[in-house]
Amino acid sequence: MADVGDPAGGTRTVWPGVVALCLVQFVDVLGVTVMVTALPTMLSDLRASPDAASLISTGYAMFFAGLLLLGARLGDRFGHRRVIITGLAIFTVAAATGATATSVVVLTAARCLQGAAAAMSVPSALRLLTTITADGPQRERAIAGWSASGAAAGASGFVVGGAVTYLVGWRAVFWAYLPVAVLLAGAISRAVPPDRARDRSVRLSVLSVSTFTGAVMAFVVATTLLPQPGRTALGAGLLAVAVFLAGVFVVVDRRSAAPLLPRAVIGERPLRQGAAGGLLNTLTTSSVITLATLYLQNTRGHSSLVAGLMLLPFSLAVIAGSALAAPALARWPPQRLICAGLAIIAVFDAALIPAASSTWALPLCVAAGGAGIGLSSVAATRLGTSVPAAARGTASGIINTAAQLGTALGIAALLLVAALTTGIPEPGSPVPAAAWAAAALVSSTGAVIFGLKSVGPATASRPVTGDRETAPAGSNRQLPRS
Repeated sequence: MADVGDPAGGTRTVWPGVVALCLVQFVDVLGVTVMVTALPTMLSDLRASPDAASLISTGYAMFFAGLLLLGARLGDRFGHRRVIITGLAIFTVAAATGATATSVVVLTAARCLQGAAAAMSVPSALRLLTTITADGPQRERAIAGWSASGAAAGASGFVVGGAVTYLVGWRAVFWAYLPVAVLLAGAISRAVPPDRARDRSVRLSVLSVSTFTGAVMAFVVATTLLPQPGRTALGAGLLAVAVFLAGVFVVVDRRSAAPLLPRAVIGERPLRQGAAGGLLNTLTTSSVITLATLYLQNTRGHSSLVAGLMLLPFSLAVIAGSALAAPALARWPPQRLICAGLAIIAVFDAALIPAASSTWALPLCVAAGGAGIGLSSVAATRLGTSVPAAARGTASGIINTAAQLGTALGIAALLLVAALTTGIPEPGSPVPAAAWAAAALVSSTGAVIFGLKSVGPATASRPVTGDRETAPAGSNRQLPRS
């Protein structure tokens, strides 16, 4: 695909487009967490079982993660700006459906459709952001803004959802998306130049997409059923289906003429490490915060507004951590910053066990977690996008897929651990210590692994920069056009 606009263009022409594209990221990622603090109220209004919490909270992230790689390919084939605007249109239809939902089934379907629409928009937005900005400081600042907007959106969703639910009602969250999406589509049309060329030769592997998304869906539904009396066998069966579909995906995608994960692209070490960092970031924070908001409302009896306010320091600290990451990347390799961020997250996950019952200690604890993910997410995105320009479209899809996959799988897994140990938070239930301890173990292990990578050879720890169209020197890989 040809570049959009003038990469060397002045600040006046580039930054309105960068801001608009970062807002696409903000709105779409906000949808992952904005309904979490509203969960108890929604379940009560729809007279649904607490077991439905996992499906409602993960449906969005499940389809977001499962279809992101397809979304990246759609942008390559039909034009990134066109795909973004189409995604926003579908997003508004899904929001209207959610606002008028009268059952858990309709509400979950609306959330899943919103996730699919977000999967169309986000990869194209990141691809255009790296295209309209010049290589060097300008792109560094744009990527830092992109990472900060995503991390801040995921974190602030808890506060926004809680406040709106308490003051107006949870349906207002869905209605608010309608004017926001329309205004954002207009901003993209004005500030982002159209694609000069589209690659009609790009093919779409329906079987790869189906098996990948099916594996994610089967895993999430399985974790919902496993702790339910009488449904354990069905949950175990679906878990086996998830493993089977994941294996089929690997085989099918490797043999596909249009793989979602081209070998030449995933062979790039910076991309693999950046994706791993993104997955660990959300796996050990989004899931922990989701469990925390259920504990605050169901066990401690706080309203959605109070729960959101208690989690507000997490959102503010994400922004601060992201701001610190940009200058830090000029001095240290991104692997070292990912290590530091995951280490801070590990402390947050573990400290939440004694702090959860304290009104003053919990906000301080979640602030540490926000700073950790802010620092680590910027470094992971920077590392993952340090690939040849021809591979950047696919790389953006993989990075975002990893982050959203971490959210979907993390929430499902931690709610399962809680259900099997202390129980899903309800009046009188204990602190979900086992689940938070499991998250701390995962994040601390990730910190150790990235710490070891950061002290390796310079060529392995420093990201590759520039707009290379071929593989790195010394490599025999040929990178496909994305």
